[in-house]
Amino acid sequence: MRGSILGKVTVIAATTLLALTACTTDSSIENPPASEGAGAGESAAAEPTEDSTEWFDQAVYDTQDEQRSATFEGDPAQPYLQYIDGEMTDTSAFAAEGPQKVCFSNASISNPWRQTGWITMNQQLEALQESGVISEMETRDAQDDDNTQIADIDYFISDGDCDAFIISPNSTAAMTPAVERACETGKPVVVFDRGVQTDCAVTFIHPIGGFAWGIDTAEFLSERLGEGDKVVALRILPGVDVLEQRWAAAERIFEENGIEAVDYFTGADPVEIKSIIADELATGDVQGVWMDAGDGAVAAIEAFEDAGADLPVMTGEDEMSFLRKWDETGIDALAPVYSNFQWRTPLLALEKIFKGEEIPAEWVLPQSPITENERAAFLTANEGMPDGHYAKFGGEDLQGYPEVWQERQIP
Repeated sequence: MRGSILGKVTVIAATTLLALTACTTDSSIENPPASEGAGAGESAAAEPTEDSTEWFDQAVYDTQDEQRSATFEGDPAQPYLQYIDGEMTDTSAFAAEGPQKVCFSNASISNPWRQTGWITMNQQLEALQESGVISEMETRDAQDDDNTQIADIDYFISDGDCDAFIISPNSTAAMTPAVERACETGKPVVVFDRGVQTDCAVTFIHPIGGFAWGIDTAEFLSERLGEGDKVVALRILPGVDVLEQRWAAAERIFEENGIEAVDYFTGADPVEIKSIIADELATGDVQGVWMDAGDGAVAAIEAFEDAGADLPVMTGEDEMSFLRKWDETGIDALAPVYSNFQWRTPLLALEKIFKGEEIPAEWVLPQSPITENERAAFLTANEGMPDGHYAKFGGEDLQGYPEVWQERQIP
């Protein structure tokens, strides 16, 4: 099984092949370093960040707030193909005969969320290769580095051997010119996960977005906490639109509700997270924990346990380690979701593009948190999956399920 996956994609990094650069709670991934870092090679400092409103956009905030209750087109059993009705892109100019080569510029597979998605993407690729849609997918992994990813995209362009591009940007502003250069080739470009500051791509695929995450989580905490209560916000890295928007929305809601919120960049490092929580508990009670990604959520809970403090109201993510710790401790919690099944959608979008079919210009996927009432069902559905797996990964109908995800061997 693993041999077939390894043989179907070419994965190239600028220096080393797919080096994992993140800490992870997934014990089936060997020798993870201690910290994800922020793409700049700097360790997180245990100091609060400064308040910033540069990422807050009222119009986008209002749109995503409305989209939280939107009706999605398509079959709910295939959420990776659902979308909110809106502007469509005519792709008839890209219709092609026979299998096509895809070139994928990936920001990284340096954390469990991206690793889960990468596994799912490869299984979707295998299905499309068997059906004759795609011949191969050459992938370059930027290992969380903007300059590396820019060079990767420029390599694909200069090589001239790509029938289509998929790009998952490392950061927003820095990657925009490179994405525009890919668009200038006249080949279809699909951007997913993180955005860029251009609409030249045939489609931009993403769940509702960071503001929606921020609203879901901050409203959850605000409904359970009182004015003057303290929330520690744990953030993984700066400069990524969807992450910055999560905090911009949450920070505003906390301020409106009189909740004291202090935020830190952690690099998703469990040691750093425990140190931050311990320092905050040493100065007073902490009633809530907010996270812009669930990686490291278990470490945050363990810090309260180590201190003998009352467990907080908390938001994490749909990573299995958090769902299991939530179940074990009985904390009051919510698991927001940045739908991991989106890793299937770029390849399925290219299938439609190569047929010349219309697709959404902005392909907005469902994004629904896991609540207390739903937690048990997702734990049961993902029984046997490793801690680094994400409950809403959406690959249950793909070849290799569940073994490929249980083995957690990164292609």
